[in-house]
Amino acid sequence: MNKSLDIQFQEAYTTISKLSQEDFTPDTMLKLYAYYKQATYGDNNPEFTEKEDLTVRNGFKLNAWIQLRGISKEEAKKEYIKIVNSL
Repeated sequence: MNKSLDIQFQEAYTTISKLSQEDFTPDTMLKLYAYYKQATYGDNNPEFTEKEDLTVRNGFKLNAWIQLRGISKEEAKKEYIKIVNSL
């Protein structure tokens, strides 16, 4: 029996959460962030972004998430799991 996508996603998130940020390249960190946000919140709405919170770092994170606009939550979960499994 295959585990449900939600269970696999939660297990992947738990695995990543136990590791240090230094274990990943910045590119991988941005991808994980963006796919996690897309999987849990769906499309980003820039109108609701805190303008005063747009540091350079947060700008990169926001941009990575915006680039996933239109991808379903299910597809984002699959991609997140795929990235985690490749590490």
